[in-house]
Amino acid sequence: MGTDAFEVVEPGLLTTVQDRGRYGYQQYGVPVSGAVDETALRLGNRLVGNPAEAAGLEITAVGPTLRFRAEAVIALTGAEARAELDGGLVPQATSLRVRAGQLLRVGSCRRGLRCYLAIAGGIEVPVVLGSRATNLAARFGGFRGRALAAGDILAVGPAAAPAEEAAGRTLPLRWRPRFGSPVTVRVVLGPQADAFTPEGLETFLASAFQVTQQSDRMGCRLEGPTIAHRGAADILSDWIPPGGVQVPGNGKPIILLADRQTTGGYTKIATVITPDLGRVAQCHPGDALRFEALAPEAAAEVVRRFEAALAALVLEGVGMDPWVELSAVGEVPDAIPVEPVGAPGGDGGQSPLSARDTVRAPLPALVVRVLVAEGAEVAAGQPLLVLEAMKMEQQVVAPRSGRIQEVRVRAGDTPGAGEVLVAFEPQA
Repeated sequence: MGTDAFEVVEPGLLTTVQDRGRYGYQQYGVPVSGAVDETALRLGNRLVGNPAEAAGLEITAVGPTLRFRAEAVIALTGAEARAELDGGLVPQATSLRVRAGQLLRVGSCRRGLRCYLAIAGGIEVPVVLGSRATNLAARFGGFRGRALAAGDILAVGPAAAPAEEAAGRTLPLRWRPRFGSPVTVRVVLGPQADAFTPEGLETFLASAFQVTQQSDRMGCRLEGPTIAHRGAADILSDWIPPGGVQVPGNGKPIILLADRQTTGGYTKIATVITPDLGRVAQCHPGDALRFEALAPEAAAEVVRRFEAALAALVLEGVGMDPWVELSAVGEVPDAIPVEPVGAPGGDGGQSPLSARDTVRAPLPALVVRVLVAEGAEVAAGQPLLVLEAMKMEQQVVAPRSGRIQEVRVRAGDTPGAGEVLVAFEPQA
């Protein structure tokens, strides 16, 4: 029986328990699931002293608020998100010690899409078919087969090392992700590359594609020039590997990810190599993505070198007492700067916001509903809008009480990340 580690105060957009996946059951139609950016989870487990297969939290786009019920050692890896522990900034890719009663807030993923929270001892949920991974479609595994919700209490197993040994370690710079757009991912052509015209293959390798809002844990859907087939796009259903790039009849590629189906009947033009799947996992809707082809032998060598480097990884010390309050440290390396309200250029060139507060889009999204009108009085935590991104709806709430001054979007708009949605005057 594990120790209750933390309570979910707010769940974020989509926070699930994931490990490295559920293998050995695809012949029965059971997807692998697990972390979409497996490398980020493995690095987080290394930081807190866990085995690579330990379960952690996968945080998508907007993070949760967690109250710890016991002392813990944690680390955040993957996407860069502004995270605070009792108001102090939490450094990225660094293990730190948390006291019972402390509140961890993980905000929006500003660079990258998926952040991972590793905790010493690993999150302890029932093992289902050899894994603790959450399968959202079939509603099993993880924590009750679903995303986390407010009020959930999660447990951890026994830590492999004392907290004073596991805390205060950080990843070398070469293991920190590099974000940007366009993202280039390496692929091996096939297994059905011969189903495409020479012009179709050239389009695939020479073009930039855009990640759409219809992407999710199952697949990364891309928009861009049409990839031409020689004939029909359908084949007899066969196995879908991780990173398989399907091209259905519309000629738009889909990169299959952790929750992919086990078989499929569309032609697969290529397969993304394992070390680059994390790059796909971290793409926001709207990001550009390109493909680079490798010969099978070259791809195998890349994978071999990657695994050898990960096995030889030596963590660095951060040179600080792990009990030091982060707020007292001052500027924390790798913290995400917050653009001040009303900063030049931060308002899309519109009128200055002076003393008013703003609520901004955490990522590119579709406005589903606007729940407030200009002039309305709102309370802290009151829902203002409903956004849809990554096939999930998310309420946007007022950060504090005040009066709505401007509503800058309406239903059907598609604001970009950081774009102002609502401006309001805080209560005095």
